[in-house]
Amino acid sequence: MKFQPQTAQFNSTLLQKYDCPTPRYTSYPPATELTTEFNHNEFLEAINRGNKAKSPLSLYFHIPFCQSACYFCGCNVIVTQQQARAVDPYLNYLSKNIESVSSFIDSDRPVVQLHWGGGTPNYLNLEHIEILWNKINQHYRFDEDAEISIEINPRYVDRNYILFLRHIGFNRISFGIQDFNPRVQEAINRVQPEEMLFNVMSWMREAGFESVNVDLIYGLPYQNRDTFKETIQKTIKLNPDRIAVFNFAYVPWMKPVQKNLPLEELPDATEKLAMLQMTIEELQAANYVFIGMDHFAKPNDELTLAQQAGKLHRNFQGYTTKPESELFGFGLTSISMLHDVYVQNHKRLKDYYRAIEAGQLPIERGVYLAQSDNILRRQVIMELMCHFRLDKRAIETKYNIHFDEYFSWEEQALKALENDGLIDLFSDRIEVTPIGRLLIRNIAYTFDAYSRVRQHHGFSKAI
Repeated sequence: MKFQPQTAQFNSTLLQKYDCPTPRYTSYPPATELTTEFNHNEFLEAINRGNKAKSPLSLYFHIPFCQSACYFCGCNVIVTQQQARAVDPYLNYLSKNIESVSSFIDSDRPVVQLHWGGGTPNYLNLEHIEILWNKINQHYRFDEDAEISIEINPRYVDRNYILFLRHIGFNRISFGIQDFNPRVQEAINRVQPEEMLFNVMSWMREAGFESVNVDLIYGLPYQNRDTFKETIQKTIKLNPDRIAVFNFAYVPWMKPVQKNLPLEELPDATEKLAMLQMTIEELQAANYVFIGMDHFAKPNDELTLAQQAGKLHRNFQGYTTKPESELFGFGLTSISMLHDVYVQNHKRLKDYYRAIEAGQLPIERGVYLAQSDNILRRQVIMELMCHFRLDKRAIETKYNIHFDEYFSWEEQALKALENDGLIDLFSDRIEVTPIGRLLIRNIAYTFDAYSRVRQHHGFSKAI
């Protein structure tokens, strides 16, 4: 059933009320709750629990380097033109990181997902790609149906590079478009001619990638619903399998590079919401399914099928079809997401290197979930984020609680959400309305116990 954005109408009061900072809930607790007081032994104990359960693995490798700065970027990156000086030592330490972590993981646990992100993974030349690929395969066993994906910057690849990625074993690929409009591209320091983007897509199709994803961003300087509609229409012509349409997170206090953007040209909340509604209408008309907060996929895509089967999940990489797997992150700033423990590697390169040189896991901070009701609230939030409904009775059975009594503190906030048309409350379930789907972060925030004491300034606004 298609989502009907025309039924979601906002007035100025609601816009002001809900356009507030909230987490994006790629995890619960959010990454902001990880602490340096975390005991590293808890990570090792969690790995042992995963070993006993034979939990499959999802591996993430962070390549932090970029040739130039994109002014919209909120990722952890290092901008440098000195490729050899940057990459060679990084791969050396990354290899040691791989060896160290793999020594604690049962070799019988299969890898069902692998992803290289950044930064710019194709900052690596083909020799570097092969070195890292071989190192990973020396220490981990891949399931024959594993999803093996990589992000690339389309400005720094040619046909041979794309064909090599497919030849070596990658079967999924993703690249960022952000916006086709030249004025927007210039403002964000990411100029990508339309012809180049279509050429890159043609190489990916020629190479035979099983899935191609493209990223767009709304809320950038000089965008409005009409200009962004042109971007959406051109994206449809590209015919990717998945489309991620992210809400631009303007957080210059965290990412100073964003101070280069012309603040006065950023679209306001009303225009951003109109852009999102238009995007949903256009992509659904082109037979894409609105998966969730920021993702669209074709009807036969695994994301679509997983959501229909009630098996969609979220982790630090976004929506995933492998909820049973445990995510291990390698490299600078990478996050590992085990069933009851999250850890993040050091954010500064010298700290990451120093820890590895000392024979330590390069962990900077973490959180142990089982010490409170984190796991219960995580499931509630993820059910809402992924499926836009919550079965109270299923939660009661699994966690041996009475839902309304357990969440009595949240009752008033839930009723307010219902009064504003974001949810429908029933005795046995919660249903998210069309307007609520556009503000799912706000709904999830109601069940976030950390929100009672958290400072809001660390997150981007919901609209």
